Amino acid sequence: MALLAAWLLASSLRFMLVKVGEPMSAACVFQGEEDTRNLYKEGDVVIGGLFPVHYSPRSFKPSYQKKPEPTEYKYFSARALRWTQTMAFAIEEINQRRDLLPRLKLGYHIRDSCDDIPVSLRSSLLLVSGPPDLNANSACRGVPRPVSPVIIGDAASGVSMAILRTLGSFGIPLVSYFASCNCLSNKKEFPTFMRTMPSDAFQIKAIAKLIRYFHWTWVGVIGVESDYARFAIQLFLEESSKYGACAAYVHFYPVLLSKESIADLMQTIRGSTAKVILNFSGESELQTILTECRRQNMTHIQWIASEAWATAKSLWGEFQGLLTGTLGFAIRKAEIPGLQGFLTRGLLVRAHQSPFFAELWEETFNCKLNVSLNRHVHSDAALSRRPCAEEEEAPEAVRSDYSDVSQLRVSYNVYKAVYLVAQALHDMSGCTRGAGPFENGTCADPENVLPWQLLHYMKQASFNMLGEQVSFDKNGDPIASYDLMNWQKGPDGSLQLVKVGFYDTSLGGEKELVINDTAIWWHWGQQGPPASVCSASCTPGSRKATRKGEPICCFDCLPCTEGEISNETDSLDCRRCSVETWPNEAQDHCVPKTTEFLSYHGSMGIVLCTCSLFGLFVTMAIFGVFVAYRTTPVVRGNNMELSFLLLIFLSVCFLSGLTFIGEPTDWLCRIRYTTFGISFSLCISCILAKTVVVLMAFRATLPDSRVMRWFGPAQQRASVFLCTCIQIVICLIWLTTRPPLAVRNTRHHSSRIILECVVGSDVGFWSVLGYIGLLACLCFLLAFLARKLPDNFNEAKFITFSMLIFFAVWITFIPVYISTSGQYMVAVHIFAILASAFGILLCIFAPKCYIVLLKPEKNTKKQMMLKK
Repeated sequence: MALLAAWLLASSLRFMLVKVGEPMSAACVFQGEEDTRNLYKEGDVVIGGLFPVHYSPRSFKPSYQKKPEPTEYKYFSARALRWTQTMAFAIEEINQRRDLLPRLKLGYHIRDSCDDIPVSLRSSLLLVSGPPDLNANSACRGVPRPVSPVIIGDAASGVSMAILRTLGSFGIPLVSYFASCNCLSNKKEFPTFMRTMPSDAFQIKAIAKLIRYFHWTWVGVIGVESDYARFAIQLFLEESSKYGACAAYVHFYPVLLSKESIADLMQTIRGSTAKVILNFSGESELQTILTECRRQNMTHIQWIASEAWATAKSLWGEFQGLLTGTLGFAIRKAEIPGLQGFLTRGLLVRAHQSPFFAELWEETFNCKLNVSLNRHVHSDAALSRRPCAEEEEAPEAVRSDYSDVSQLRVSYNVYKAVYLVAQALHDMSGCTRGAGPFENGTCADPENVLPWQLLHYMKQASFNMLGEQVSFDKNGDPIASYDLMNWQKGPDGSLQLVKVGFYDTSLGGEKELVINDTAIWWHWGQQGPPASVCSASCTPGSRKATRKGEPICCFDCLPCTEGEISNETDSLDCRRCSVETWPNEAQDHCVPKTTEFLSYHGSMGIVLCTCSLFGLFVTMAIFGVFVAYRTTPVVRGNNMELSFLLLIFLSVCFLSGLTFIGEPTDWLCRIRYTTFGISFSLCISCILAKTVVVLMAFRATLPDSRVMRWFGPAQQRASVFLCTCIQIVICLIWLTTRPPLAVRNTRHHSSRIILECVVGSDVGFWSVLGYIGLLACLCFLLAFLARKLPDNFNEAKFITFSMLIFFAVWITFIPVYISTSGQYMVAVHIFAILASAFGILLCIFAPKCYIVLLKPEKNTKKQMMLKK
């Protein structure tokens, strides 16, 4: 049914049977007016061509009460006329070659598509049906076989799709030189489509990488209401989201922009903070938008051009103030030798022969040719043009987009398209009978080309042209390569399209896009790219927190929590540092944690070390005094031997405090706790023995008492050794089961590592302290009982005071020790050792030194024997 409908459509456009005074079958009449505005050249194979020489139709509403007038168009495209002549030039060049199609002559039939679907459909049907036969006497013999087996065109993706849906049913190939919509790569829907223009899928990837390169995350996206723009914008939104970019808005506008639609677009642009706008449209739609932008003084926009207008020089003259600094990807440029001479040769002669060239001449020189073939009027001023002068008829005077061959991009695509058809025909001509690609090994007839056979050879074509290897993938798309163009103002005010980078899919990965930043001219002379973001980038040390109900590009920056860092811009999450590291002040990288322990170099360590050495010095000084005055009653009294032992053991206690200072190791931890426990056990054992001696001495004064015989010097030394041995056994059990260890404590302080000694076994540690406490309690109890004995120098009283100080220190020590950590916990331990040692030293030995050194008159046996 679809084939029948398309056939009927083609037939109805070409012929209509009418009654002209005879039966209906007597004559064939062409339906509609024959458009003579075309370029035609005979050939064995005639290649069709569709080019938008005119564009932007004027709006009108036909009443159908009279014959509709031909549609008028606002603009004439000298650039598109150059494309038509590039096709003609390529065909003439091929015809002159002997190595390519030597036995076939190519022709062309080129028509104006007007960038308008109805006109394009009509023109395409005329191309595949041949020129109309206006002979009234000819009989209708049915629709003849198509004259053009292939069409090169059209420029617009939407127009190309409309043509393909009509001609595709007949298997007629369409080779586009400028249609880039990715949707055309769908071979199910468009099986006969090929192109020399890369698919939008590649252009969109290039634009998305360009957006990422300049850190634009908030971009306005606008496009004309067409399949080209819709597919392109959909692809861009998908691709840009991979790089964290968002569309500030997506706005589609109609081809014919009304006042309401242009006002709606301007309101959208003004209401957004995006400074970068990506536009998918042709130059005709953009002209209207730029006119309104200039009227409203919207000059802050950085335009990103799609390839459809990335090199459209016609926009520059009127809108250079808005478009300076524009960036866009353009298809690959090439130099076609001999093309410029072909374009300008005999131009005036052609102007008198062809409506296209007549219009080009009049638009270029703003004059009116005598007996002009041009029927297009694009403005009221054109009605009053002066006649063209003789001096204007020199080809060198033509300076327009038509003769400009400095940016042959689309023209190069047209050139490649012609050579693609020629190469396919050449391969077809070289087919060997019986080894052909078709059924039963048959070959195609180059002089009677069938479109579907030609399409087969076109898909297989691969050739070298102007130093480029031309080939196509399974979708009929070429290898993508783009130049990044920057719109710059030349010294004379003209547009300079400067190549500032390129995108080449053959390079792969991050190497595909190369940009020369220093060569870019930014809008309004800025030194760098404008900032176009919804939210400023989050610096390292913070993370992004998206705002509820807003795009992902709109976010708040929250600092990383304690112990976490982020070392990337716009980090989504902060990561926690390892146990051994901690964030620096900026929280952008982890640094090794500060190691903390009570050091000899710290102020606290120096003070405690000084106090320990001072205690040792005082103890040794007292020891020296006692040695010097060892024969005096005060020194000899109260057991001189135990006094010397106590002074020695007190010296060890002061020295044990030094083992708590310095970097802990396993052996140092074991030494410090055992030294502390054993040294204090020795001291308290000596004091306990002295206390017992005091009590026994008074018991010995009673009649018939022999108690001192059981507690002489040997027994005293044995008691000290026995009491200390119990502590030694406790320490040995502790060390052999769960000894103290040096550890790196990361729990108490997250930013520091505390090097400390852990006790290993809590039972062992508290057993050592408990045993010392037990000895002290016994000593305090016995001394308290002997405090009121009638002696002039009762040592039991001073022992009582020393034990009170000892208890006060260690009872205070326990809660403070438990509640502190790190070097402060060690300092508390040392302080308790020093305080208790000084308490014993001063309470027991200071009174004796006072008498020995300052009151020698009391240091006599008589004074010692006096009763209170």
